[in-house]
Amino acid sequence: MGTASRSAFDTETLRRGVEGQSAAPLLSLYADNAELRVIDHTAQPSNPRVLRGRDEIGALLEDVYSRDMSHKLEECIIQGDRAAFSESCLYADGVRVLAESMITLRDGKIVEQTMIQAWDE
Repeated sequence: MGTASRSAFDTETLRRGVEGQSAAPLLSLYADNAELRVIDHTAQPSNPRVLRGRDEIGALLEDVYSRDMSHKLEECIIQGDRAAFSESCLYADGVRVLAESMITLRDGKIVEQTMIQAWDE
């Protein structure tokens, strides 16, 4: 009998990346040529912020993980080469952020992500 192989990308892998204390674990989940589209009140759906490649995505993640805040993976559904997840964040001063993402996977790595985020103002 053979053993079932487990995908390199699963909910716990994503949880460790999101809830980690630095950007590196989460950045390791992205393909070199990944694309991240960010939609929020400053980057509207008709003109989203688009980051291409691990360098640009890494710079964003380094900025986010340098802040005094915590991150929690709330929900995650993975089906084949697609996944959706909810992430909540809390700044030390009590400001909350909620982000919803849809991702496309290839060879266990994120190749496309669309993230819609909102925060307390």
